[in-house]
Amino acid sequence: MTETLTLDGLIFEAVEISEADHVLTITLNRPERKNAINPVMSNELIYALDYARQERSVRVVVLAAKGDVFCAGGDLKTMGTNAASKTTSNVPKRGETDDISLRLRHLNKPTIAKIQGPVLAGALLLVCNTTHAIAADHATFSAPEIKRGIWPFMVMGGLFRVMPKRAGLDFIMRGAPMGAAEAARYGLINETVAADALDAKVEALAQELASLAPGTMQMGLAAYNAQDEMPFDEALPFLRTQIDACLKSADAKEGITAFLEKRAPKWDQ
Repeated sequence: MTETLTLDGLIFEAVEISEADHVLTITLNRPERKNAINPVMSNELIYALDYARQERSVRVVVLAAKGDVFCAGGDLKTMGTNAASKTTSNVPKRGETDDISLRLRHLNKPTIAKIQGPVLAGALLLVCNTTHAIAADHATFSAPEIKRGIWPFMVMGGLFRVMPKRAGLDFIMRGAPMGAAEAARYGLINETVAADALDAKVEALAQELASLAPGTMQMGLAAYNAQDEMPFDEALPFLRTQIDACLKSADAKEGITAFLEKRAPKWDQ
């Protein structure tokens, strides 16, 4: 029997969930702890992302945060311990903290990190594994682990898929913060905007992505992730099978028909 996830009856403590116009927004809600990721937040993020993958009505996911800091990475008070924290959350456990990156990478739907403040340490996993990242111009990015005698091992998995190797190595070897403009220049984020324009920019991007062929978007992102690890000579034959399948899909048929009929396409939700 296929498992069906629901939000009904669930109490989310460390994140807030909202859905409108095919966009699911997951808001980190531990501002008093700089939105550091503890086991409760980890559970809730994984569940919300699994729900987003399941729901056909969800076409885009936005990761946002409350407070002045986007996310301070893993909560050092809970790292390396088995201590259970008191919580009102009743969200089922579906994985460990490192599974958040895997869920983002394999969601195969557009995901936008809406960065209103500093991104530190393990929070880079959220930024590196979304399809889009938009930051306020005052936001900073840092991997300060080396200054605490720790190496950002997990961060490397995503970081070197979006940043040039030498720039990325310098970034994690010295632990120095990087400004939003520099982060955009190195590909860590897509764009930086004035803080008062962040909401409008992300909303417009989310709506644009949500208006595009949802089935084709999922197929394309799944193929992108699959071919990313293939040698070139293997990738091309695989991608040929994918375009053949895409051309037979309902989205392609509707898109071509709408073009010929000079009307806006009506995607099957």
